[in-house]
Amino acid sequence: MQIIIATNNQGKKREFQQLLSDNNVRISCLDEYHQIPDPPETKNTFDGNALQKAEFVFSHFNTQPNVIVIADDSGLCVEVLHGAPGVHSKRYSKEQTSVANNKKLLSALEGIADRVAYFHCSIAIVSHQGTHVVQGQCHGAIATNLSGTGGFGYDPLFIPDAFSDQTMATISSSQKNMISHRAHALHKALPIIQQILKS
Repeated sequence: MQIIIATNNQGKKREFQQLLSDNNVRISCLDEYHQIPDPPETKNTFDGNALQKAEFVFSHFNTQPNVIVIADDSGLCVEVLHGAPGVHSKRYSKEQTSVANNKKLLSALEGIADRVAYFHCSIAIVSHQGTHVVQGQCHGAIATNLSGTGGFGYDPLFIPDAFSDQTMATISSSQKNMISHRAHALHKALPIIQQILKS
């Protein structure tokens, strides 16, 4: 059985591989399949984007019986900003880079004390056995400045409730894999994946 993770994002790839490594299956990502274009992300919900990406990639492998495609859509939701950046987290700034996105978020929250936020992850699983979508969240708050060099994206700004004095970019990858939105969603996805692997 082969699991294909529908991403070219190296940070996501590492997290998925670490979290799925115990399942004794081959795990690959889109960077190994140059013939497949980047999956579309045109829906207005995390669930919709995850499913769209997974179905798109699966359509390139649907003649192979032993393939599971996993796709996620995730983002940062800040309550005082009415859920922004949300599904537009990756494309929040004009430059669409982590540095520019973080700078724009800090600017949007300048002078605001209420910085409650959460990371959300929707994971879609598509195989010949069917389609499933699960969700996970990690709650916390937005720091007033960047801290740490680990992780990716908004990690240097996000202070998870579980580590109230550190950002996601300052904790270890093993700590992050215990509390992250992606880890919570993957823990829900694992029984589904294992059931598919048995069938």
